[in-house]
Amino acid sequence: MGLIFKMMNVSPNKLNVLILCTGNSARSIIAEGLFNHLGGNRFNAYSAGSNPTGKPNPYALEVLQNNGMDTAFAKSKSWNYFANDNSIEMDLIITVCANAAGEVCPVWPGKPGAAHWGVADPAAEKVGDSEKLKYFQICFEQMKERITTFLTGIEAGEEAKEFATKVEQMFPDRQS
Repeated sequence: MGLIFKMMNVSPNKLNVLILCTGNSARSIIAEGLFNHLGGNRFNAYSAGSNPTGKPNPYALEVLQNNGMDTAFAKSKSWNYFANDNSIEMDLIITVCANAAGEVCPVWPGKPGAAHWGVADPAAEKVGDSEKLKYFQICFEQMKERITTFLTGIEAGEEAKEFATKVEQMFPDRQS
């Protein structure tokens, strides 16, 4: 396991969080960026999808950059990458879209906790290009609110797996 941590630049003392969405191009990429940015040295956050698009949505990258985050991490990848015997064991799996939450997920190594923090898909909004970024910013703010609440709970001594479920209950699924 140590070799995998070293190859992926992963610290075994951090909480490993995997954020799932179907396409792994917008919501999950935004959440991964936020977790790693706001969580500092407490998390190794990753994202993946059941049917990845193969590239991050350019609006997701733009909203991250507009909010002061580096986007070099952003890659659209399959959740199978994290679901084999050689994968990093996740402590927490968070779905951010109803489709991914409703799919039969792989069997994850270890016994990760699970939560659903659903937000509307900004890429699905039927608006012109000039308005699209507004919906990605709304997604960003909704994910930031959930992640900030989660981090506050962890700092207050809440157990991560249980508190992730409490965050799910605090913020109803906002998908349309």
